[in-house]
Amino acid sequence: MPTLAAALHAAVAALGGAERAGQTRMAQAVESAVDSGEHLLVQAGTGTGKSLAYLVPALLHASSTGAPVVVATATLALQGQIIDRDLPRLAEALTPLLGRRPRYALVKGRRNYVCKHKLAGGFPPEDDAGLFELADVSATASRLGADVVRLRTWAADTNSGDRDELVPGVSERAWRQVSVSAEECLGNRCPMSGECFVERAREIAKDVDVVVTNHAFMAIDAFEGRFMLPEHDVLIIDEAHELVDRITSTITDELTPGMVRAAARKAGKGEEADRLDDCAVALEAALERLPESRIDGIPEQLALALATVRDAARALQTQLKPASGEAPDGARQVALAAVDEVFETGERMLAERDLDVLWNRLDPRRGPVLHVAPMSVATLVRDRVFSNRTVILTSATLALGGSFDALAGTIGLRGEGAPPYAGIDVGSPFDYRGQAIAYVAAQLPPPGRSGLSDAALDEIETLIRAAGGRTLGLFSSMRAAREAAEAMRDRLGESGFEILCQGDDQVPTLVRAFAREPTTCLFGTLTLWQGVDVPGASCQLVLIDRIPFPRPDDPLASARTEAIGRMGGNGFMAVSATHAALRLAQGAGRLIRGVEDRGVVAFLDSRMVSARYAGFLQRSLPPFWPTTDRALVLQALQRLDQTAPPPVPVAEPGRRTPGGGPEPVVPPPRRPRSSIRTVPRTPSLSQVTLRSPPRPGPPSPKGIRGPSRTTRNSGMGSTWG
Repeated sequence: MPTLAAALHAAVAALGGAERAGQTRMAQAVESAVDSGEHLLVQAGTGTGKSLAYLVPALLHASSTGAPVVVATATLALQGQIIDRDLPRLAEALTPLLGRRPRYALVKGRRNYVCKHKLAGGFPPEDDAGLFELADVSATASRLGADVVRLRTWAADTNSGDRDELVPGVSERAWRQVSVSAEECLGNRCPMSGECFVERAREIAKDVDVVVTNHAFMAIDAFEGRFMLPEHDVLIIDEAHELVDRITSTITDELTPGMVRAAARKAGKGEEADRLDDCAVALEAALERLPESRIDGIPEQLALALATVRDAARALQTQLKPASGEAPDGARQVALAAVDEVFETGERMLAERDLDVLWNRLDPRRGPVLHVAPMSVATLVRDRVFSNRTVILTSATLALGGSFDALAGTIGLRGEGAPPYAGIDVGSPFDYRGQAIAYVAAQLPPPGRSGLSDAALDEIETLIRAAGGRTLGLFSSMRAAREAAEAMRDRLGESGFEILCQGDDQVPTLVRAFAREPTTCLFGTLTLWQGVDVPGASCQLVLIDRIPFPRPDDPLASARTEAIGRMGGNGFMAVSATHAALRLAQGAGRLIRGVEDRGVVAFLDSRMVSARYAGFLQRSLPPFWPTTDRALVLQALQRLDQTAPPPVPVAEPGRRTPGGGPEPVVPPPRRPRSSIRTVPRTPSLSQVTLRSPPRPGPPSPKGIRGPSRTTRNSGMGSTWG
């Protein structure tokens, strides 16, 4: 078995990189944790190469013990990077050292794969489109119908059935026509189980070294005991700052009158189905009387409505359950899954568990929606995730104020009975202060609740024009992202700028389009705040519209804030400010992805320099060069645009194998050396950014100068303004 040092050296060489002190330190810490069994938290800044730092010791452990290692990520972007880019090259590099080629697989939930039985007509079509009878699509046919026909063609050719392989993507409505949920699946009773893409992927995963999955799938496997992942003794959680929110989302339930009606409709005709349908009316009447807020103590009318829904669903469950030996029926299974969900959610809401939070929210499309979620998942995570295996958690943003205590408390690693853990920060190889500017538009009024102000839109337009496009816009809501996108399309469209907005297509497709063309800008919300990796000159400006606090009426945040206040703590700083600090650090981290990257993070929220909590938020950011000088920033962006090298080449996703890895391709012949085009060097810092002045003050009238590399970085708090 090769040493960690030898394996890491071979891996870095194969990927064409250079060994980094932080990466080596992290790999050693991961190896030590795996050997000792002690849990590990690792903060690794952008550019550390943390994927390699945990994948190399993971493969060595799997090769020596025969037990697979599970890697769980929060975003599809990182999943794709690991399975399509990192692991194939890593496997190639380590094959000579291990004496065999390491194996890996991607495992996701059923909804991410085509269901062959549904394609063959084994399930009823979704309510919103009975489109399977379409033989051809004319010029006037709906986009939905065209997407379904395209999906059928693709499904006959794909080897993986994985939705991410489909480029360009299709709408969620279209995808539902060819996929089923875990609850709807017939399991081993399905007549096409032998050809099932999901079962093939999971079978392959039983005999690999590394299994790549997502937080939600890992949580379902741990909490619901479905054992969808192979038995393992090491779990690595990347993007671990997202773990609590992803787990909370996974175990959040909701109930609407529409869900109740849909369950009754799927169950077909009959007295019990009619009874459940009638219950939807009572539930709707009860919810319409409630304000959009948290519900502390279920009102009598709502309690009665929930009880009638629960009881009617229970009776219908009994009617729908197939008799022993009865042939599988897709329509009945779909109906039973819908009725089960209604019953279990109603029962949970009525139980009013100590940690559960109940709230009502009005959805413009679905009407009133009743939600229930746990206020804290710490005990659950401690008992189900950290028991019987070693867990390594890593992210660029795990520690706040130099301490892991905040995160550790939310995942059950603090307090009585908590298992021991180690925490390390391996830093980042980037010269943040020399590579980037953090600009606060202090002249703008604080953002209000009525959307983006005209002044904010003017600022966005001016910054984008100065940058020549190259802009990633991160917004606190989809409404704000769409509003900004529409405004910029009107203002900038004739100037040759293209504005993409989250929701126009699948996020990976949009990110590739953004990275490919410098004059393209991409706007979006939460998904884009993390996991977007666009190195090079295509992203030289990151816009953040406002401090991403939780909504004032967010039921979980308010419940957590009140609970901390009752214990004598500062609920605002522990919940809202901490949430905002993590989001800001992740969003600002989209700018500098490589040692050659340069740019500006622009905050359109003046509270970043004026509020009492501003210092805390500033310290959560990478140590960029801070300023509020608008003219200086516009000059820097213009110079960056004028001297920018060509975009970094963008790789399109290829076909995947049933296990999730890329299908091998024959490389094209190499061009003669004389035909290779020379790429201009990245401009020096003196051409594009600022030198830190000896004390705060106006910039030199002679222009923009580069930041001093001899100035000790003392943080951002005293140099804004």
